[in-house]
Amino acid sequence: MSSRNADINSSRRGLMKATGLAVAAMSLIPAGAASPALAQTTEWDKTFPKSGKVDHQKVSFKNRYGITLSADLYMPKNRASSGNPAIVLSGPFGAVKEQSSGLYAQTMAERGFITLAFDPSYTGESGGEPRNIASPDINTEDFSAAVDFIGLRPEVDRERIGVIGICGWGGMALNAVASDKRVKAVVASTMYDMTRVMSKGYNDAVTLEQRTKTLEQLSRQRWVDAEKGAPAYQPAYNAEVNADSPQFMIDYHDYYAKARGYHRGAVNSKNAWSQTTPISFMNMPILTYIAEISPRPVLLIHGEKAHSRYFAETAFAAAAEPKELMIIPNASHVDLYDRVEKIPFDKMAEFFGQHLA
Repeated sequence: MSSRNADINSSRRGLMKATGLAVAAMSLIPAGAASPALAQTTEWDKTFPKSGKVDHQKVSFKNRYGITLSADLYMPKNRASSGNPAIVLSGPFGAVKEQSSGLYAQTMAERGFITLAFDPSYTGESGGEPRNIASPDINTEDFSAAVDFIGLRPEVDRERIGVIGICGWGGMALNAVASDKRVKAVVASTMYDMTRVMSKGYNDAVTLEQRTKTLEQLSRQRWVDAEKGAPAYQPAYNAEVNADSPQFMIDYHDYYAKARGYHRGAVNSKNAWSQTTPISFMNMPILTYIAEISPRPVLLIHGEKAHSRYFAETAFAAAAEPKELMIIPNASHVDLYDRVEKIPFDKMAEFFGQHLA
């Protein structure tokens, strides 16, 4: 067995927190906390330094379900008064815009694009109650709502809008662009298909018997939550690791739990998703229509050493032309969150420069 497969197999207990397949065991583990809705702040509270090459402002807008989304707007200082290309961004799954998506947004703004990094519904500074829940439908809609907003900005040419999704929001981005024909090009960086991993586990290792048992447990958890009038939460994410933890779980901890990437509002920074969050993901495969992105281009970016690389490879195989899969040598999954020397910003700028022309 390869060390990569050994890591994945040995991490099964940790991974189950993300897939909902250890619900029964969760009753024996102290629950994590739901991060409260953050008040929108104008202070610079990002995990990356502020650039002097762009203008930044806080904005908000509503999605189709009436949930108010909070976002950071980044605009090049040397922008034109109108007709500029734009990119909307979000991710990773469980992160906030003060982390990776904000870094991507600011960096792409330095390269001439007006960018919008938003917090998904029910997380960060965005609205929605209860906190720390996710939905493949609502979170796909969040991308289209961001396109609504950016397309109404006077600085933006609404016919020149692209999308970037990171990690779990890479899958959401591909799903959104498949149906939202206004978007001209899409990038998914270090992507997860959250519906696949929650339904089938990593490397599709979950059996039908295990899936059925999990859905039985999640269904009954709904009665517990309904009786209490509030959701129960999973154990805290990335709170601790040990010498036996697989490398990619250590990588997550190194980003989300330490100064490098910690943010108090992120679910993954020692907060938690609700226990029943996986229910809708387990029955709604979001990449069913990925081929319908065509003839608009798709760029998939992934790390050579990422445990999640197979998600990008499968998505690439299912997508129609024009498409490109860019593998970053010696990069892990988390490297593409914030390692600016490894994230191919020049490639993304070239890609959008061509396809948002």
